[in-house]
Amino acid sequence: MSSPTPTITINGVRRPFSPGQTILQVANAAGVEVPQYCYHDGLSVVASCRICLCEVWSPNPRTGALEPFMGGKLVPSCQQTASDGMVVHTDSPKAVANQKAVMEYLLINHPLDCPVCDQSGECFLQDYSYQYGRGVSRFQEEKVKQPKKDLGNHVLLYSDRCIMCTRCVRFTREVTGTGELMVMGRGNKEEIDVFPGIPINNELSGNVIDLCPVGALLDKDFLFQQRVWYLKETPSIDPITASGDNIWIHHNEGKIHRVKPRENPRVNKWWITDEVRYGWKFVHSADRLGAPARKQYGYPAQSDFPRAYEIAVAGLRRAVEDGGRVALLASPMIACEEAYLLAQVVREIDREAVLAVGPVPVKGSDRVYPPGASEDDPRAFKVHAEKAPNARGVRRVLEALAGPGQVLDFEAFLRAMGKGTGSSGVRAALVTGNYPSAWTTPELLGCLGGKFIVAIDTLAGPHVDAADISLPAATFAEKSGTFENARGMIQSFERALTAFEGARPEGQIAFDLLHLIACGGEYERAGATRPEVYDAADIRSRMAAEHETLGVFASAVGHPAPRPQARPDMRLVEI
Repeated sequence: MSSPTPTITINGVRRPFSPGQTILQVANAAGVEVPQYCYHDGLSVVASCRICLCEVWSPNPRTGALEPFMGGKLVPSCQQTASDGMVVHTDSPKAVANQKAVMEYLLINHPLDCPVCDQSGECFLQDYSYQYGRGVSRFQEEKVKQPKKDLGNHVLLYSDRCIMCTRCVRFTREVTGTGELMVMGRGNKEEIDVFPGIPINNELSGNVIDLCPVGALLDKDFLFQQRVWYLKETPSIDPITASGDNIWIHHNEGKIHRVKPRENPRVNKWWITDEVRYGWKFVHSADRLGAPARKQYGYPAQSDFPRAYEIAVAGLRRAVEDGGRVALLASPMIACEEAYLLAQVVREIDREAVLAVGPVPVKGSDRVYPPGASEDDPRAFKVHAEKAPNARGVRRVLEALAGPGQVLDFEAFLRAMGKGTGSSGVRAALVTGNYPSAWTTPELLGCLGGKFIVAIDTLAGPHVDAADISLPAATFAEKSGTFENARGMIQSFERALTAFEGARPEGQIAFDLLHLIACGGEYERAGATRPEVYDAADIRSRMAAEHETLGVFASAVGHPAPRPQARPDMRLVEI
């Protein structure tokens, strides 16, 4: 017979908990608001800020009667393990008096920077000062002012805003293992700083900005760019690496302003690398393709989609009519749904079309943080050397269509393209990119020569210039879909921005081409009806229904969890 679930009572409401949880963890899980600065789920507990102290009563083990815990002293809820039968008050007069005292102490030397501080609007200190702060300061002396410091490539330190929660120090010691940040001095002389001559430039450095609850550590890239209350947030997936890190895209008026980690204990925990944090800049690159183009007199000339589609379909068909093959080079940067639709395009024209996965960049080797930790450690954070978010997903989809072992890698694709124009050679290819930077190689450019090429990409490049038809594609932020990460987890992401100028998602381009093919390749005939509208969720359902091996797209896709909504705390009062 199983033992009953232990419970504690917090502010009059009984809450179940798991053995080993602290009072604060139980409260956070239940949505009970307890002020907290220094506590973080991913870091060790130091109980230094003292604002989470609460009043606790515990049953006497002999009599069962409730008695003041620790002789009636206030207890740090972040440090005290919950026990069955405890009664906790976080809003008692004694607990509230402590919260007000802590706030008064923290605000003694804190500058009135809210109007110009980047943290304003998402600042713990700002929120708690409204709730627990005094209306008038009793501090008469002049505030201590400290200089701003440049700590590294991405991080600025505004020392006079720091409340010494030490989250950043613990992160560099416990997660990255680099230890650049430290506490210097003692007592009222304490301050956060780096070791002399050692900037904080590790590949996870941006996380200390997220950890700082008060705006003492700021992001150089975001400094004075936007007020956070204007930003909209959209859940997405890391588009740079095979990690599949969960992220929030913060954007306003069609522009991304920053990317932050989205907590997922199974993938990236609470962290992301700087590569992912700042890797979105290509979305707004000056080299973005904004309109279709067709080769005219040996040079690309701007076109429109109807004409470009007609030429593309005619050129691909001509290659098959001349006895050659059509190939698809599906980039590992596109979504699974898009790879599925593009494969259908080439297979509608050539049932024996060659399917291949584009080049998968690799940089260095895999790394695990903290250094020396096992990948099985629940707190381990892995950085993958593979710099493509969906190589496995694209291959999974293409093999479901062509059969296991029938999908070529990039090197095999180059060999297939190099067979020339014989009866079995590839004479036309649909090439996709969507890489964040230049990706073409001399070998690829050499293989494209003499063949009919349709390039679908986001950025200009030599392959686009060499293509007979180029079509502007949407980036990860401008469409929805799924990526499969290095662990085999399939995760969905949502569209944050409207597509740049004339760009379209690869999935929509595929639908347009399929519609044109079904109508005989003439846009005037196709214009009588409309092509399907790309909807990633609908395509996943179709994939699962049509191919048993793709059933995971109906049953095993990880979707973004909704962000917990804060409870309204406004009250109407009569004056």
